[in-house]
This record gives sequence, structure tokens and C-alpha cells, in this order.
Amino acid sequence: MLRGQLILIEGLDRSGKSTQASILASRFTQSKLIKFPERSTAIGQLINEYLTNKQFQLSDQSAHLLFSANRWELNQEILNLLHQGYFVILDRYIYSGIAYTLAKHKDMETTGATEATSVDSSTNLSNVEWLLAPDKGLPKPDLTMFLTLDMDEISSRKGWGDERYEMVEFQSRVKQCFLEVLDDASDPSVRIVDVGKKSIEQVADLLWNVVESSKANVLTDKSIGHV
Repeated sequence: MLRGQLILIEGLDRSGKSTQASILASRFTQSKLIKFPERSTAIGQLINEYLTNKQFQLSDQSAHLLFSANRWELNQEILNLLHQGYFVILDRYIYSGIAYTLAKHKDMETTGATEATSVDSSTNLSNVEWLLAPDKGLPKPDLTMFLTLDMDEISSRKGWGDERYEMVEFQSRVKQCFLEVLDDASDPSVRIVDVGKKSIEQVADLLWNVVESSKANVLTDKSIGHV
């Protein structure tokens, strides 16, 4: 039985991924755009408070698990849509959760956290397998496109700095962590796409070319993979 394909766009904050995810979804006759975190759910509302209110504190472990729980909230909806022939476009997903948590751990190492905090965090926050474990069983994207560009260009974009993680040094670490997690050399479903100094239209065409060349724009009879 033919099904739709799951296409993920990942990228740093203000890299244009949300704009491009919307444009990409519009190119399909039957598609659904899902943005993570999905802030309208019960768990998503907690995440929104955490991201927008710097006084709202959570341990890094709690925050990581909260983002994973938010993805599980939409798991069945994603599977149903794919089986109904929809192309599901994701704006952020599992790899954002891993990259941002890894970057926070590296941030603590760089800034010199207290001994107690370092010991507590090092037990899992630098362990990719631990970070990935809560998402095991979620559907694996048929195509993942990571949008990359220079930090100078990102930090000059409108709205930069509005949310908790929008700091140049931190985003540089996030970029490094993304590239550690998304290995296009060993995983053919991963594509690293340089979108620097390109217009919205140029990026949209570039991403569509990647989708077409990967044959992610046609229904498939492949079974849905899992993380």
C-alpha cells in the first residue's frame, strides 16, 4: 500500500526553516505541516512557557524529556496522515532535541558549572544514546534537510534574541552538535543544505531540488522506518 513521505527540515533558530517548511508543504497537493514544539497541546504549553519566560526553570533532563513527550503526543497523528497519503512536513523534530541538549551540556563545560551540577549532568547529557532513548520508536523521516549558514547572517535577522536559546555562542555550539548527530556520509536520508546568502525563493527551489532528487515527492511503498 502506497503512503506519503515524512520530510523534516532542521536548522538553527532564525535560519528560515519555518518559512521553508511552509513553502515546501504548499508544493504538495496533499500535505500537512507540523511544527515542533507543538505549543497548543498540554505539554506544548509548558514548553512555550519555558522558552519564552526566562524565570521559568527546569533541569536540563526534565526539559529534554518534555520535548520528547511533545513529539509522542503527535506520533499517531503523523502515522495516520502518512497512511492516508499525506506528505508530512516537519519543522524541527528529534534531532533538534538532541543537538540543543548536547549544546547546553557543552555550554556548562565551557562556562564552568559547579562541581555538583557537572557531576549530575555528565551522567547523561553528553550521552547521545541517553538523549535519543526517549524518542526510540518514533517514525524516522524519509528525508532530513539541515539548513546551515554563517552565524553572522543568522544573528542579523529580524526577531533574533527573542527566545531563550538565541545567543550567537550557544547557537554556534548547537550547529556543531547538529553536524555531529546528522551524518550525511553514513545516512543517505540526511542532506546538509547551505542556504547562506540566498533569497527565500532561491532556498525554496534548492530544497525542492533536493526533495525531487531524493524522490521524496512521490508516494512510496516502503514501510515506515523508526528511530
